Amino acid sequence: MLHMLRPTPGSTQKRKRIARGNSAGGGTTAGRGTKGQQSRAGKGRKFGFEGGQVPLIIRQPKLPGFKRPMHRTFEVINLEVLEATLPAGAYNPTLLRTHRLRTTNRPVKILGQGAVTKKFDLTVHAVSRSAREALTKAGGSVTIVQ
Repeated sequence: MLHMLRPTPGSTQKRKRIARGNSAGGGTTAGRGTKGQQSRAGKGRKFGFEGGQVPLIIRQPKLPGFKRPMHRTFEVINLEVLEATLPAGAYNPTLLRTHRLRTTNRPVKILGQGAVTKKFDLTVHAVSRSAREALTKAGGSVTIVQ
């Protein structure tokens, strides 16, 4: 019956009533130690406070990681885009811009997604291994320019 349920003997204890006199076992300092900022009333300090030192959270950089100084970001063009939009022929980054395949001034990299059947002679800044193989297999060539 629900009205007969009781906790297991010894599993619950009465809470210690601190600051109710020395005879109760928590008088005098009431478990706060002796003197100092922590023992006073209204002792709350904001999270991360380090006693006036610049807190750790402020000493950390605002954004994580770092930027590699020699990193090059490419404008990528896949083989399937070349196949769908361009006729066979020779192309360089300037011609790719006139055909609107290149929209920024970043260096151009050809990636190997898709298949190629036309003969392309490309002059670009970088090319993936799979793209180079597919272009040469179709009879084209790739020249790397710096």
